[in-house]
Amino acid sequence: MKQDERAPFVLALQRARVSAYAPGEFVEQESFMRAGEIRALAVRAGIAPGVSVLDLCCGVAGPGRFVTAELGCTYLGVDSSSSAIDIARQRAEGLPCRFEISRIPPIPPGPFGVVLLLETMLAFPDKEALLQEISGALTAGGRFAFTMEEGLPLTAAERERMPDADTVWLTPLREMLTYLERVGLVVRWQEDCSRSHRDVADSLISAFIADATDIAEQIGRRALEELLAAHRLWSDWLREGRVRKIAFVAEKT
Repeated sequence: MKQDERAPFVLALQRARVSAYAPGEFVEQESFMRAGEIRALAVRAGIAPGVSVLDLCCGVAGPGRFVTAELGCTYLGVDSSSSAIDIARQRAEGLPCRFEISRIPPIPPGPFGVVLLLETMLAFPDKEALLQEISGALTAGGRFAFTMEEGLPLTAAERERMPDADTVWLTPLREMLTYLERVGLVVRWQEDCSRSHRDVADSLISAFIADATDIAEQIGRRALEELLAAHRLWSDWLREGRVRKIAFVAEKT
């Protein structure tokens, strides 16, 4: 998906995404996380009034706006897509949210009490370099809350099947824990959310198929087919254990 296609893509999928989640669980996230999971992760990370939060790869910032409204933090969302940030700014009216358009890395220097990276760790080939910057942007005792897709790197055959495979860089859990330790981040909590995310992927597939005619009219048949192909692969891999989804809170020592 090209950067200038982000806004129409978000708008085209809005109705299907709303229908795919249980009532109260959709907060304009562009991922498999439910609202309850987002809030629980934010609370475990210590997000509260007066805490400064940096949200990397925020997209339209559905989770960020939700967390800010629920928990009363101050918030900076960063994303490379100008159209996504435009939507985020429009929908954050009245909230203490700021947004920047920027590629990541580099990331804003901070210091921040919490850094969020939800559902996009897989897009970074050099994870240790990214984690080093995140650690440097945190206050002492600050927390990094993130999700990751855990597993061995994709094979050549798997990369052929996965749309936008150049943004899919899986990492084994042991490697991720080693990287975190090297940059001074200590895991305080982790939870496997593979099953719940597989269920959401399946629900999204059904919703996209039900609304296929309208979605295809807005973004094109090919984009819809690639969207479905990617979701089906994630569903299969999560079901088979090829990939695990894990949420973490790590603290800067």
